Amino acid sequence: MAKIFQVSARAGMTRVVEPIARALLRAGVTPNAVTVAGTVGVLIGALGFGARGHLVAGALIVTVFALTDLLDGTMARMSGGSTRFGAFLDSSMDRVADSAVFGAVAYWLATQNNHSGVAAALLCLAAGALVSYVKARAEGLGMTCNVGIAERTERLLIVGVGGILTGVGVDPALEIALWLLAAVSIFTVGQRMAHVYRQAQQLRPDGQA
Repeated sequence: MAKIFQVSARAGMTRVVEPIARALLRAGVTPNAVTVAGTVGVLIGALGFGARGHLVAGALIVTVFALTDLLDGTMARMSGGSTRFGAFLDSSMDRVADSAVFGAVAYWLATQNNHSGVAAALLCLAAGALVSYVKARAEGLGMTCNVGIAERTERLLIVGVGGILTGVGVDPALEIALWLLAAVSIFTVGQRMAHVYRQAQQLRPDGQA
């Protein structure tokens, strides 16, 4: 099934970031440094702005720095491929950033006494972590798991749009976005588990997972 953020859009963004990636590499900046800088930027946007109710600024800052996922990956490819530690660092920093984003959203909604929104934000946090865990566990067992309607980019875009709309006065937009995100994240977990199950059956001669 096609992802929400289509491959063609990803390819277009990659073409935009390639000149930036080359310039940073020429300046001696490493992909790992960009990964860490991107995470710090997300933390500033989420905790420094979003958690305090500055939703538009927070969402824009988070979106800009979340795009470093494309930038550090492009830099790694240009410099000969990602190292084992680079891949580990990237995945770890993604979890830190995601926790900050949804933790900040849950905190702000709690200050607004929006208990339904808090529940949705916490569900998004748990489901998002599970989406990533299922893929990591499958790959650790020697299988692939590059499927799912909502990967990390899609999830951040959905919550970002909801935050911006709420910030400009469309009050229910963030909560609606969170419940939508929770639904597609849970669906993605199901997609990935089904995909791994089919692979596991094929790997066993007796057809048992």
